[in-house]
Amino acid sequence: MSLTEIAIRIASYIPEVKRPEVEVPLKRRIMWSALALLVFFIMGNVALVGLTGRAKEELAMVQEIFGSTTGTLVTAGIGPIVFASLMLQLLVGAKIIEINLADPRGRATFQSLQKLAAILFCFFEGFVYPLSRWVEGDIFILGLQIAFGSIILFYLDDLVGKYGIGSGIGLFIAGGVTYRVFWQLFRIPLKEGETPGIILRFITTWFAGQPDFLLLMPLLIAIAMFLVVIYAQAMHVNIPITLGRKGLGGRYPVRLLYVSVIPVIFATALFANFVILASIFKDVPVLGDAVRYLTWATGNPITAELMPSQGAGQWSKFSTSISGLFEEVIRQVGAQGFGVIFQETMALRLIQAFVYIILLTVFCIIFGKLWVLMGGQSPEDIAEQLESSGMYIPGFRRDSRVTVKILNRYIPTITIIGSVFVALLAGIGNMALKGLASGTGILLTVGIVYNLYEQLARFKLRDMHPLLKKFLR
Repeated sequence: MSLTEIAIRIASYIPEVKRPEVEVPLKRRIMWSALALLVFFIMGNVALVGLTGRAKEELAMVQEIFGSTTGTLVTAGIGPIVFASLMLQLLVGAKIIEINLADPRGRATFQSLQKLAAILFCFFEGFVYPLSRWVEGDIFILGLQIAFGSIILFYLDDLVGKYGIGSGIGLFIAGGVTYRVFWQLFRIPLKEGETPGIILRFITTWFAGQPDFLLLMPLLIAIAMFLVVIYAQAMHVNIPITLGRKGLGGRYPVRLLYVSVIPVIFATALFANFVILASIFKDVPVLGDAVRYLTWATGNPITAELMPSQGAGQWSKFSTSISGLFEEVIRQVGAQGFGVIFQETMALRLIQAFVYIILLTVFCIIFGKLWVLMGGQSPEDIAEQLESSGMYIPGFRRDSRVTVKILNRYIPTITIIGSVFVALLAGIGNMALKGLASGTGILLTVGIVYNLYEQLARFKLRDMHPLLKKFLR
C-alpha cells in the first residue's frame, strides 16, 4: 500500500460536513455564511486560557492575510489551512504526487489529502507559536487551543463551501480586513491613552479650526486601490478557441492578474519568516546580523526582541518600518523643507522603502513564475487541458505543441507583468495606509469581494431561471 493510499485511509476517519441533499436556497446560503463569519469574529475575541504574557504583534501583516489575532483562539487563523492547500497543489502541479484532477476520483483523492494535511498543519502551527514564544504560557495547553481554533475554522470553511457562498477562507480574510479598516476609522477610545479612529481625529482637528487632511490619506489611497484592482480584474487578453469538429467558437481569457495575489502572499510569508529567524538567531554571530539586515530590508523594524543581548545600541537606528512612510515624508518636508530627506533617520527610512520595493518585486516575480510552473497554469498544462477537452486554436494545426507555442506568447509575459503590478500595489499600500490595513490585505479583500459578487449574481440568476441550473453548476 502506497503512502497516498495510507493517507487516504486515515483521512476517511476524519469527520467532514455532509453535502446538502437538495439545492440550498440563496437566503439560506447567506445565513450560513453570516453565521460562520459571526463565529469567526467571536473566536477572534476569546483570549487563550493560560496566556501569561502579552502576545507579540511583530507578525501583524501576516495576521491580516491569514485572519489571525495573536493571543486568541484564532492565533494561527487560516494559515495552516492555506499552507496545506498551497503545498499540496504545488506537489500535485510538480507531479511529485500523481493525481489526475480532471477525473472525479482524482479530485476526491485530492480533497482527502487536503483534509488530512490541513489537520496536521493545524497541530504543527498550533505548537510552533508557544514553542517560539510568540505566545507565552504552558506549551501544551496553548498549542492545543491554537490547533483546535484553526480546526474549527477548517470546518467553518467546509460549511461555507457546501452551504454558503464562496469559501470560508476568503470570507474570513475579507471579514478580518474589513473589521480592521472599520475599527481604525471609527474607533472610540475606551481606555486612557488609547488613540481614537481616523475619522474622529479628523473631526477633532476640523472643529479646532485646523483640519488635518493628511489623516484622510490612508482612506483615500485605500479607495483608489479598490478601484484600480477592480479595473485590473477586468483586463485580459482573449485567445480564440474552437470546440469540436463543427468549430463552435469561444475564447480563453488570460487575465492581467493571472496569478492573482499568490506571489504577494508567498513573499509576505517569507518576509515574516525573517522576523521569526531574527528572534531565534539574535545572539548568533554573523548569522544573527545577516537575518536582522534582511528583516529590516523587508520593511520590518528591529524591535527590542530582535536585538542581540550585547551591542544592541547600534541597531536602535534600524527600528524604523515602512508603515506610514508617505505621511511622515509629507509632514517632515512640509515642516522642515526637502533638506530633511538627507538627515540620517529619514534617509534610512527611504533606503529601507526602496530596498523593500525591489525585494518585494523580485520575490513576487520568482513566486509568480514558480506558481505558474508548479500550480498547473503553465502553457503546457493549459494546452493539455484544452486538448483533453477537445478544444484547439482555429487557424492552426491541432497539435498541443502548436498551442503551447501560441500560449507562450502571452502567459510568461502576463505572469511577470501581473506579479510586478500586485507587488507595487501591495508595497505602496503598505507604505501609505498607515495602520488602516495592509496593501496585501486590500488586494485580497477586493479580489474576494469581486468573486463573491459574481457568485451572488450567478445564484440570483439561477433562482430566477431554474432551467439555467444545469449550465451554472
